[in-house]
Amino acid sequence: MSLLDSSLWEVIVASFNPEIWKELIKPIGETLYMTAISSAIVLVFGVIIGIFLTTANPDGLIPLKVPYVTAGWLINVLRSLPQMVMIILMVPVARLFFGKSYGTNACIIAISASCIPMYARIVESSLLEIGKGKIEAAKSIGSTNFQIITKVILPETLPGLIRGFTVAVISVISMTALAGMFGAGGIGDIAVRFGYQRFQHDRLFACVYILVILVQVTQGIGNLISNKILKTRNLL
Repeated sequence: MSLLDSSLWEVIVASFNPEIWKELIKPIGETLYMTAISSAIVLVFGVIIGIFLTTANPDGLIPLKVPYVTAGWLINVLRSLPQMVMIILMVPVARLFFGKSYGTNACIIAISASCIPMYARIVESSLLEIGKGKIEAAKSIGSTNFQIITKVILPETLPGLIRGFTVAVISVISMTALAGMFGAGGIGDIAVRFGYQRFQHDRLFACVYILVILVQVTQGIGNLISNKILKTRNLL
């Protein structure tokens, strides 16, 4: 239903048509699939890179100036690229891994590549907030660098890491919608093909509702876990 042929209210009412929502079951599944896999990749590589940036900086546990500067520069370059440009740049990589540059799996590479640098910086910022006194205390009792990272730094900054990961997942969700323009499928594909190109705004509105719900649920879960950890610490 187009806005040109009806009022805004009629389009909103039409967007709740059960037939439309039946058509969205598969795209919702594709969006959730891309979000889950991409978020897992972002979590693993974002934490690893964030830990490296924290420990390799001049005041870190293992100062490595050249690798630190090189990694920081590369991350800043990747963060400066718009998401659409990142999707285009990752086309050859997706074709190398999957033999094609479209589809949900192919676009997961671009989504991950775009969001990993952002989360790595969030992890770095969270880890740098821990007081140096705690690190020095751990060193004084003979803790190794690995033990300091796994038993002091990461546990102490866990609430912040969770909140940062929540932001990263929301960015992943928004990028899955954009990836729909490049043949990734999912909600973004429906919004573009039907809502934009064919002016079926009832479907567009339905896609918007789904994206809003996904973001709200993600943010709520992230806040809940983070607050629960903080309350548990306060009780100890």
